[in-house]
Amino acid sequence: MSSSKVLGYAAKAVGQPLEPITYEPPKLGEHDVRVSVTHCGVCHSDIHAIDNYYDITTFPFVPGHEIVGHVSEVGHAASGLKEGDRVAIGWQGRSCMQCEWCLQGEDQLCLDIVPSGTWVPYGGFSSSVIADSRFVYQLPDDMPSEVAAVLTCAGVTVYSPLRSYATQPARKIGIIGVGGLGHLALQFARALDYDVTAISSSPEKKQEALSFGADHFLSSDDQTSLREAMLSFDLLLCTASNKINWEALLNILKKKGRLVLIGFPDVEFNSTELVARQLSITGSFLGNRTTMREMFSFAQEYNIMPKVELMPMTKVNEAIRKVKENKARYRIVLFNDTVE
Repeated sequence: MSSSKVLGYAAKAVGQPLEPITYEPPKLGEHDVRVSVTHCGVCHSDIHAIDNYYDITTFPFVPGHEIVGHVSEVGHAASGLKEGDRVAIGWQGRSCMQCEWCLQGEDQLCLDIVPSGTWVPYGGFSSSVIADSRFVYQLPDDMPSEVAAVLTCAGVTVYSPLRSYATQPARKIGIIGVGGLGHLALQFARALDYDVTAISSSPEKKQEALSFGADHFLSSDDQTSLREAMLSFDLLLCTASNKINWEALLNILKKKGRLVLIGFPDVEFNSTELVARQLSITGSFLGNRTTMREMFSFAQEYNIMPKVELMPMTKVNEAIRKVKENKARYRIVLFNDTVE
């Protein structure tokens, strides 16, 4: 193992700006690989964790979980990877491998999910990370690293529920939010042959939403258009996390329609319509390892490309500020010039 220290960027307390820190390389487990980080995306959940929104953050905290880099060391029981391989790692870097969900292949629902995050003990805003090799994915040679970084989290987050419901005969979908998740959801939904409507409170995003694959655009602040769309949609996929007019949006679902949450919005609604129209509200968290591999292949086949702004990792606080202020269009990926 390299004796050199790892350089990371850490929040030392709740909500604090990140500061450079150095630390000993975490010990490699038997199934682990060490990955020298070349790229890492900036995700809203990194910011949530810095702010301890989930009440699980341990400080000092090095965020970062949309990781691409090269394998620099391989544990003795790891298989399928070798030093030098270019790989990607998403939010989940391991699991217990023995609970009921892991045994069913739904490892994203592992009962020990909190310590399974890639940012335990330290995340990808750093020169290197470790993860269980079974959650590390070798990349196609021609997939750009910044694209792969975004797909590891945002990509699988939208692809997993879209793929799950794509086999059903009801195929009219509304994608709520045209942002970091939404612009990818539009592309995946179009490739999966849904009839796709982008739903946004920002009318200026209409043309771009159509370019990402939307067949239609609906302003969530246009009450006339919302009334005209009543009982129109089989499925709504909510990628937004800002304030949402839930009653108006539930009204555009057909009877027995489904609302799928993939972000963390505050939810308030009157239960009358939920009961009377037999609506369903469900969440979707990441995807399992099989879905992750399938998503990479699907994105490659259909040329699904996140819109990315590249920034150096030394400007991580500026990148976080842009994401907080909703100025990222649509994902920011940090490139690393401090790789081991």
